Amino acid sequence: MTPKRDDNLVVKAIKAPIGLVAGATYPLQALFYLLRNPSLLGYVLIPILVNLVFGVALYVGLLRPGLREVQALALNLDSRLDRLVADFPRWLNWLGFLGDGLGAVLSVLLVLVLLLLTGLLLVQFGVILGAPWYGQLSERLEKQRLGALPQLESGGLAIVRDIWRALAFEIKKLVLAGGLAIAFFLLNFLPGIGTIVASIGWIAIAALTVCLDFLDAPLERRRLRFRDKLQVIFKSLPASASFALVCLAAVSIPVVNFVTIPLCVAGGTLFFCDRMASTQLASAVPNSSPPDSPLQKG
Repeated sequence: MTPKRDDNLVVKAIKAPIGLVAGATYPLQALFYLLRNPSLLGYVLIPILVNLVFGVALYVGLLRPGLREVQALALNLDSRLDRLVADFPRWLNWLGFLGDGLGAVLSVLLVLVLLLLTGLLLVQFGVILGAPWYGQLSERLEKQRLGALPQLESGGLAIVRDIWRALAFEIKKLVLAGGLAIAFFLLNFLPGIGTIVASIGWIAIAALTVCLDFLDAPLERRRLRFRDKLQVIFKSLPASASFALVCLAAVSIPVVNFVTIPLCVAGGTLFFCDRMASTQLASAVPNSSPPDSPLQKG
């Protein structure tokens, strides 16, 4: 007897690779969209200048000392291995070259980690410093894409509530990232695949943090709870994962990240409009009523 085919599984299998590729394109889509709409460039140029000033200070204050520490650590490791190999028989001298290779690999990994951490710091502070322009940019993009914006409360009480929600969002994000980081750190001590799993986990934490930052503007306009924001992002997989990883890579490249942060903010709003607004958001928040539009599911 021929088993019955599950059409839903077939549809999901077809959509998965398409979504995985599509999600990664949104920063580039944002660039082309902004170039086609010059009136929006003002919301990007000013944050770029702000990021430039702050980023130079950050790299001078953090990256240069960090690179010196990485170099000193690599030299120390190399000298220790040389002393250790010197006590071995002559036929094991080849271990010295192996040590040089391990030192080089370790240096590269440490530099990548340092660039990643510096890029994440630039994102956190860059998004906060550029919030007035990024917020307006996101609103303009969403209004052009969907035709309307959610109606929000105004007045002094609403401003206080918005500040509290922003602080609570940052605290919950740090608690989530810190808890997961500790869990993956403990996994690092498992023999065999522990280090590999921990490394992948730390990258996933960084990508999730970046994804929350760049999708927060349209999600916050819906006054979603933190758990609902996470739910919407997870329901948009695999597109949200590829979007997050591309943004993480883009903001980790020195100098380039001065420009890519505004593009990722714009890309996050476009991603929300195209892949979240009509489907995932409606299922995550039953009381919401997003506008009708031919949007895709992630």
